[in-house]
Amino acid sequence: MPEARAASMIDEYPILAATAAFAEGVTVMRGVGEMRVKESDRIALMAAGLRACGVQVEEEPEGFIVTGSASVAGGATVHTAHDHRIAMSHLVLGLAAQEPVSVDEPGMIATSFPGFVDMMNGLGGEMG
Repeated sequence: MPEARAASMIDEYPILAATAAFAEGVTVMRGVGEMRVKESDRIALMAAGLRACGVQVEEEPEGFIVTGSASVAGGATVHTAHDHRIAMSHLVLGLAAQEPVSVDEPGMIATSFPGFVDMMNGLGGEMG
């Protein structure tokens, strides 16, 4: 990803990282250090969640590198630090992973995306 785009799409990088887990090859995201000072340290949380789901990820001070695979294990419960973007990104990853992915605090998602649970259930997820 070109660093010049980082500022205009900083909030989209968590879902980009989740989808990069399934992309062939390596996705390099740099110039996104602002992710460390949003609602949480989104770089650290995304890296930890992806690793818990069996994804190879290298964390950097100003970004991260995700090595994709056609098959992602999943099967983790991801710590979100009350960050709705971290939660939603990992739940979306779980739709395509071998095993379901859960998050520690799904309730806070409704504050930013009230229809998320219905959308996920419509896509085959099993959210309450």
